[in-house]
Amino acid sequence: MAELSAIVVGAGFSGLCAGIELRRAGITDFVILEKADRVGGTWRDNHYPGAACDIPSHLYSFSFAPNPQWSRSYGGQAEILAYLEHCADSFGLRPHLRLGTTVEGAEYDEPSGTWTVHVRGGPPLVARTLILGNGALHVPALPDLPGRDRFAGAAFHSSQWDDRVPLDGKRVAVIGTGASAVQFVPQIAPRVAQLSVFQRTPPWILPKSDAPIGRRRRWIYQHIPGAHWLRRTLLYWLLESRVLGFAFAPWINRIAEWVVRRHLARSIAEPALRGRLTPSYRLGCKRVLISSDYYPALCRSNVELVTDPIAAIEPTGIRGNDGSLREFDAIIYGTGFHVSDVSAMRIVGAGKRELSEVWRTAVRSYLGITVSGFPNLFLMFGPHTVLGHNSMIFMIEAQARYAVQAIRALGRNALASLDVLPAVEQAFGAEMTRRLKRTVWTTGCHSWYMAPDGDVLLWPGFTFDYWRRTRRIDLRDYEVRAIARSMSRSDLTSSSSAAV
Repeated sequence: MAELSAIVVGAGFSGLCAGIELRRAGITDFVILEKADRVGGTWRDNHYPGAACDIPSHLYSFSFAPNPQWSRSYGGQAEILAYLEHCADSFGLRPHLRLGTTVEGAEYDEPSGTWTVHVRGGPPLVARTLILGNGALHVPALPDLPGRDRFAGAAFHSSQWDDRVPLDGKRVAVIGTGASAVQFVPQIAPRVAQLSVFQRTPPWILPKSDAPIGRRRRWIYQHIPGAHWLRRTLLYWLLESRVLGFAFAPWINRIAEWVVRRHLARSIAEPALRGRLTPSYRLGCKRVLISSDYYPALCRSNVELVTDPIAAIEPTGIRGNDGSLREFDAIIYGTGFHVSDVSAMRIVGAGKRELSEVWRTAVRSYLGITVSGFPNLFLMFGPHTVLGHNSMIFMIEAQARYAVQAIRALGRNALASLDVLPAVEQAFGAEMTRRLKRTVWTTGCHSWYMAPDGDVLLWPGFTFDYWRRTRRIDLRDYEVRAIARSMSRSDLTSSSSAAV
């Protein structure tokens, strides 16, 4: 079988960006494997009512493919999906796409320095490098509740929204009050007969300044030189400034907390309900949500907020710890995702070590892109690259650029493999732990920002600092093996990043 330069897994923002960077670097012998029948990733799967981005539209796009024609301040699911389809077409990725191809696992072969990728129902593929662009928000996290599988009605996760289930006039339960639930609850509340929202921890919710973007403004962004760039730049620095309150001066967040409490007081007149919706942890410790219609939805006569813990799910409904049974026709889980879970694929590196096993005790990497013991493997959306304040597209571009530089370095230097040095990986992990201790994300709450061992996986600083650190790969950070002979760290002292 022919050896490829790269195999990319996933065709969402991450996978498409990796493919675009490969083509821009002149590398064309690669494939993008996608389990679904179309591109889009998160924005293909999450098509629940009200699905939209919580990053302003003009910033939620590739810097090399700006879209001046967004119709709203915050892009909806369908419009973002259309943008990704457009990128796949305009950057010539269609010939590289293999849709309907499920990756079951990948194994690294040490003698040849290649990855063999196993796909369901087809022959294996071999490539010099493997890029995991399958994202962090695609493995639904379902709560471990007694009797969950015994419910006799319809039940589904928000990312697997079942349009065939009629909700109009039905009794519906929503478990979870995260980003997805905050968006779809206001959409289904007017349609259902009764809606019970089961909340474990109240989120901080900022008002959402969303509005249509008129034809005149879109014309200006499209035709006036620099207008769209200025809009995007202003949005970037506005959002970037939010990290000051999260990572450097948490006292700044008290201003935002005052705004949220004021928004809550204006939206919820009933003191008891307002009390149950008031968070007890610091703003930013969990993901900050934006919505202007979630609180009003909870005030509807057919909606109740349930804060009593769930004891069990029974065939006809949900039983609370207080012994009460609420009967439902449907249950919708808005319970998020397994962010650090790679168990859907078996990734086997050097020494036959599985990535899921290595990460079971500690989720580690270097720059969120490479993992020691897994040569020629590059992660997108890896540990310590998730953001709590700005657009992930910025980080995705930096990761894709870095990975493609590494792939080019393999060819230019006649290298069989690149494997980040354990000491470099450990130093990066220690730095992240040290810096995160000063942030709001480690002030005591439990969130999806955390790995199973409790480590926070966010980037603890400015995104432009991450861009600077990933701008150029330094081969001295890696143990490299030449195709003809082994090369040591000292061999690369004079030709590290310059050789790329």
